[in-house]
Amino acid sequence: MSVHLLGAAEIRALAAELDVTPTKKLGQNFVVDANTVRKIVQVGRVGSGDRVVEVGPGLGSLTLAILETGAHVLAVEIDHRLAARLPQTAAAHGVPADALEVVDADALRVTELPGDPRVLIANLPYNVSVPVLLHFMETFPHLERGVVMVQAEVGERLAAPPGSKVYGAPSVKAAWYGPWRLAGAVSRQVFWPVPGVDSVLVAFERDAEPRGTDDERRRVFALVDAAFGQRRKMLRQSLSGVLGGSAAAASDVLERAGVDPTERGERLTVDDFVRIARV
Repeated sequence: MSVHLLGAAEIRALAAELDVTPTKKLGQNFVVDANTVRKIVQVGRVGSGDRVVEVGPGLGSLTLAILETGAHVLAVEIDHRLAARLPQTAAAHGVPADALEVVDADALRVTELPGDPRVLIANLPYNVSVPVLLHFMETFPHLERGVVMVQAEVGERLAAPPGSKVYGAPSVKAAWYGPWRLAGAVSRQVFWPVPGVDSVLVAFERDAEPRGTDDERRRVFALVDAAFGQRRKMLRQSLSGVLGGSAAAASDVLERAGVDPTERGERLTVDDFVRIARV
């Protein structure tokens, strides 16, 4: 499909027309570079016929790049003005009306996605990126893969392996669903307004089989929160509150799970936490 993508001047004009001043609260930094949005779509392996959910489409620069492939887009937008304007922008750029559906809602409160999209594409603001991702992974098991643009620090944490300096609770919780990887840096200059932080692309693939039940996931995540809530402490201390109420009881559970009680949470894989939860 031939779609004319938005340029910097057009994005500023749209914002002025809608009286939209990008706000820090909503993390609104609009992408004004066609090469960047096409790269995101390429990393997400989006093709004709794919059903894509896009979180935070904003003025539509990334939306149009997804639609250009012939994919169907379900766009979730929290800003009512932007949600109302997006179909008009798409139509003006040669997109068939049935290719785009807009959900005017807070992504953190969405519990249904019409059409069960398989691919998640998003440019997520720093303050909600991890909660939104974990909410979507938990709530929509039909999401098979995706790529998100997030602040560099957040992306590095999501993709971090055990033992690295930035490995933490988000790393383990994301890994519950499958592997995550860094897929390229994004220049600050492709945004309007220019943010004060660097951004990266993070790609993920959901495991073919779930790692465990919902109940096991809740238990694992409680262990992860406890372990990283006191990350400098040994596991027998940091997990004592959730494993029997004492260091001795926690040590017993850890030993039965094959985990050294004197280890720290930052050294454990998601599967280590699963073994502890199952014991």
